[in-house]
Amino acid sequence: MHRSMIAVATLALAGLANAQQAAPTLQAAPSTRATVVVSLTPPRGVQGLAPGRIVIDYGQPHLRGRKLHTGGLVALDSIWRLGANEATSLQTDVDLVIGGLTVPKGKYSLFALPSSTGWKLIINRNTGQWGTQYSAEHDLGRVDLRKRALATPTEAFSMWLVPSSQPGVARGELRFAWGEVELTTDWAMKAP
Repeated sequence: MHRSMIAVATLALAGLANAQQAAPTLQAAPSTRATVVVSLTPPRGVQGLAPGRIVIDYGQPHLRGRKLHTGGLVALDSIWRLGANEATSLQTDVDLVIGGLTVPKGKYSLFALPSSTGWKLIINRNTGQWGTQYSAEHDLGRVDLRKRALATPTEAFSMWLVPSSQPGVARGELRFAWGEVELTTDWAMKAP
């Protein structure tokens, strides 16, 4: 009887150890910083345009099983800092046109205004802001964004400056995606 009790105790301890190994602890992935850079070269023969760069620096939050527009995660009809932690920054060495809005060379903060009828990109002159320290009085302007549903959700918020391969003045598309949503607008170097 003593042997069978030892065998049962050994099996129980082995089962407990296996159960503890099978249940991993879950840790949330931290938000990271990401940077998007496009180097611009003016087309040959165009006077008055110098080479330059566009740089976007942003916090990259993760869904971690959550859905957008629920539980305070990118609330509809509220200003969103377009990323995590420190406000997203846009720095351009050249004058741009973003979604029809003239953006002089300089540094800006980017925000978004999501709504059920559409999203707007907000370009704000106040830089170095943390989180939601947004003030509309510093807006350079707002741009309508094109919205597209994604078949496969994007886990981490991501932004891209996609340059066009067409000849002429440097231009392309600003894209960002998170969850099942991708939003875009056009950008171009402003001709003198």
